[in-house]
Amino acid sequence: MKDFLHRRSEEVLREREEAGLTRITRAWGNDGDILNLADNDYLGLASHPEVKAAAREAIGRFGCSASAAPLVTGFRPPHEELVNRIAAWYSVSADQVMLWNSGYAANRALLGLLPQKGDHVFADRLVHQSMLAGILSSGARFSRYRHLDLVELEGLLRKNITDRPMFVATETVFGMDGDCPDLDFLANLREKYGFVLILDEAHALGWYAPKGTGLAEHAGVLEHVDVLVGTLGKALGSQGAFTIFRNTSVKRLVENFAAEYVYSTFLAPANAAAASKAVEIAESLECDRPIWRASASALRQELEIQGLQTIMGDSPVVPILVGEADLAMRAAENLERDRLKVVAIRPPTVPVGAARLRMSYKAGLSIDGLAERLAGAIN
Repeated sequence: MKDFLHRRSEEVLREREEAGLTRITRAWGNDGDILNLADNDYLGLASHPEVKAAAREAIGRFGCSASAAPLVTGFRPPHEELVNRIAAWYSVSADQVMLWNSGYAANRALLGLLPQKGDHVFADRLVHQSMLAGILSSGARFSRYRHLDLVELEGLLRKNITDRPMFVATETVFGMDGDCPDLDFLANLREKYGFVLILDEAHALGWYAPKGTGLAEHAGVLEHVDVLVGTLGKALGSQGAFTIFRNTSVKRLVENFAAEYVYSTFLAPANAAAASKAVEIAESLECDRPIWRASASALRQELEIQGLQTIMGDSPVVPILVGEADLAMRAAENLERDRLKVVAIRPPTVPVGAARLRMSYKAGLSIDGLAERLAGAIN
C-alpha cells in the first residue's frame, strides 16, 4: 500500500501521455526576437516603465511580501491605494471593492460561498474551471446552458423558478474562444427573473469601455451586475484580482467567510502598487481602444482569407481552430521555429476535437503579413 500513490500517478499519467495530452512546465525567457502572442499582456503594461517603477518603489518601502493574511497585517497601504483606485475607476465606493490573490481564487470563493444548498446556479457551458470548481463545491443545484445560448438559459430559468435564489455566472469575453454573450439580453433576463448575476471580466478588462472597465460598462449594463470579477494579471500586467459588489453586506460576508481570502498570505504590496499604476495608465487610453478592437477584428478576417478557421469578434483573444490535438501541437512548434510564440490549447482545457491555437492580439501589434505567417506554419 505504501507505493499506491506512485502507482496511481503513473497509471493516470500513462493514459494522458497515450492520448498525447501530457503537459510540462517550462521556463519562458522572454527571448527578444520571438513575438510572444501566447500570454495575456494585452496592453503591454507588464513591462511598462512606470508600472515597473511603481513595483520597485513598493518593494523598497514594504518589502517583497505581505507576509500575512489580509485580516491580520497583510493589507498594506498599497492595497488600500489600489482599492481606492479601482473604486474611482468604476465610480463606486471603496467599501464595494475587494482584492484577491488571483482570479481563480476569487471565482472559486464567490461561487462556492454565495449560492447555498437548495439555490440554483446557471452557467454557460464554457465558463472557466474556477467558476465550475466554486459552483460544484457550493452544494447548490447546477444547470449549464449551451455556449452563448441565452434563449436556452431563459427556458431553464422559466422551468426552475422556485422560492429559492437563482444565480447566473458567465464570462464576458471567453478565454479560449474570444467571443462574448449578449449582455443587454442577459441584463433584461435578470430584471425579468431576479437572479444574481456574476460576471467574470478577466479578458475584457482594459479592452472595452471608454475607461477600460470592461464589457459590462461598454454594453451599458454595469448597474445590473451583482458581482463583477476583474483580474490584475492580464491587461493590467500585474498579479491578483478584484471584485466589485453591488451590495456592501455581500462584500462583508465574503470578507469574513471566504477561505481563499481569510487563510492565505495576501497579494504582495509590489503587485498592488504595480496594478494601481496600470489602472491609471489603462484609464488614459480611451482613444486607442477602438483602434485595437478594429485591428483584432481585421486580423480575424485576414485569417479567414488565408483559409484558417477562427471565431469572429473584436476581443483580444483570437483562436485558430485546428481540431485534433496533435495538429495543434505541430502547428505551435512550426510557429516557434518561425519566431512566433502561440500556444496549442488541447483537451481537457477545450473539448475533444476542438484543439486550437490560442493567440492574443496586443495593443499596437501590426497585423501586416501576420495571417500569412500563421497560415504558412499551420497548413
